[in-house]
Amino acid sequence: MDSLHAFNAFVRAAEARSFTVAGRQLGVSSSAIGKAIARLEEKVGVRLLHRSTRAVTLTAEGALFLERCRRIFSEIEAAELELAQTQGAPRGKLRVSLPIVGMLMMPTLTAFMQAYPDIELDLDFTDRLVDVVEEGFDVVVRAGAVSDSRLMMRVLGGFRLGLVASPGYLAQRGTPRTPADLAGHACLHHRYATSGKLEPWPLRRGAGDPEIPVAAVANTIEPLIAMVEAGLGIACLPDFAIRRQLAEGRLCAVLAEHTEHEGTFRLLWPSSRYMSPKLRVFVDFMARHLFAQ
Repeated sequence: MDSLHAFNAFVRAAEARSFTVAGRQLGVSSSAIGKAIARLEEKVGVRLLHRSTRAVTLTAEGALFLERCRRIFSEIEAAELELAQTQGAPRGKLRVSLPIVGMLMMPTLTAFMQAYPDIELDLDFTDRLVDVVEEGFDVVVRAGAVSDSRLMMRVLGGFRLGLVASPGYLAQRGTPRTPADLAGHACLHHRYATSGKLEPWPLRRGAGDPEIPVAAVANTIEPLIAMVEAGLGIACLPDFAIRRQLAEGRLCAVLAEHTEHEGTFRLLWPSSRYMSPKLRVFVDFMARHLFAQ
């Protein structure tokens, strides 16, 4: 068991690139992590980590050993999974990080909670780029590219940003035919909560086109949906958030031929972690239902 504890300390420190973070995750001091890894290095006869005052990094031998350790823990977790599956429904706390726009995913998340009442969802909504491993999340939802080799990934589905307005607004103010026509319209903008910058509208615009005016700004999507449904202007919104309004004719697409955007939502979780029953059913449920038509 001492070897397993040392292996675990090594894996945590290697993934977090920090003895302090590894100690926090395991409930011990950073010095205890350092001593455990030093004993492990002495036992195997090679240096596994380079130490510096700012971070720890893997040696070539350490990178190979990390993959071996991950396989060992995956086998252990697989054995635990087999036993857990004999004990009934998935259960326990699941820490999930989502972007603020993820609040629009609440119908799917609510359905998941109804389907799996023994799983306690701990939801953290933020547009900050969280460190999945260091901050101890079981799984995160992200839009955009992913380059972290420590993470496993599953695509949830694609989405598009597009300009929309209500039929009443367009009847009163007219329908813009080119991006330049937006200069004469009330434009409702989304501001990123973390940076404070306005989210750019994905329009193909000419070099001489005037700036897009600002009639109102909100740092979450829900107020923009309410404003545009009330006929207060034109907004740029993700299609999955307004699918029903478009189908029912309460909102209309604007300048679709001048708009160019594609995005992807993904689920990410630590690669060293075997998929526990609670994580597996969450990933499968979200992939099946989030973008179901």
